[in-house]
Amino acid sequence: MLRNDYEGQNCSIARALEIVGERWTLLIIRDAFLGLRRFDQFQASLGIARNVLTDRLNRLVEEAILDRVRYSERPERHEYRLTAKGRDLAVTLAGLRQWGDKHLSDKPPRITRRRSDKRPVIAAFVPMGADVLREDEIESVPGPGLKSS
Repeated sequence: MLRNDYEGQNCSIARALEIVGERWTLLIIRDAFLGLRRFDQFQASLGIARNVLTDRLNRLVEEAILDRVRYSERPERHEYRLTAKGRDLAVTLAGLRQWGDKHLSDKPPRITRRRSDKRPVIAAFVPMGADVLREDEIESVPGPGLKSS
């Protein structure tokens, strides 16, 4: 178990894992990127226990990664939308997906592509100050299948 005091450490990875490193959390965020918004949608997609999903959603709202927005008054219902802080996790998720596709997957991967011309894009290092694609310029779609390397 990670200590959460980080005494003598300057490690943003450890601090980030305190927020997004719990089981299910990144999968909830992934599903939010894929357009899921409502509790029942997340529950059906993930097969996660309702109490665990409630805890994870509450934590993501507390950390300002998701916003809770009411969509019905009677009965009172909410949906969850990524905040700017949450959308900043797009590159992190894309990088994890690319790594998993390369080293762990035997199924066709999803691809991230630019909406305007449908060209695939990857998570990669770019020089500081270089143009990067905004979240609204990309989409995640099923890939064409596995390619042999």
